[in-house]
Amino acid sequence: MLIVTSIIAAVLTIIFIKLSFAVIKWRRKHKVALGNGGFDDLERAIRAQANFSEYVPLGIILIACLELNGAPWWLVSALGITLIVGRLIHAVGIQTPPPDFSKRVLGMQFTFNTLIALVVVNLGWSFYLFIQ
Repeated sequence: MLIVTSIIAAVLTIIFIKLSFAVIKWRRKHKVALGNGGFDDLERAIRAQANFSEYVPLGIILIACLELNGAPWWLVSALGITLIVGRLIHAVGIQTPPPDFSKRVLGMQFTFNTLIALVVVNLGWSFYLFIQ
């Protein structure tokens, strides 16, 4: 069962929906059907949503792999929480005008460090299971 992954994926999906609604809000306000129409606020919303959708799927897949392979729930949870935190910080940083690069950088640091940790832990855990 993927109980921890299900919770993490649900929280991340809620964030994605909120980011998507922000894009819709700005598209309606500026009457832009495609692209950003030259509006910075719409561009920030589009990039926040797109950046989220570029990084989160790999994180969820690696979290699910860990949980399916029997890694401790606390380890899976900790990595999932750091992914959530990183994505939240990045989304706030990119959408706050003018863009707050310190929050964007911090959010990406959380995200990259989490993804790297997920790779290392998945490889380590798989090797541990393989040699048993």
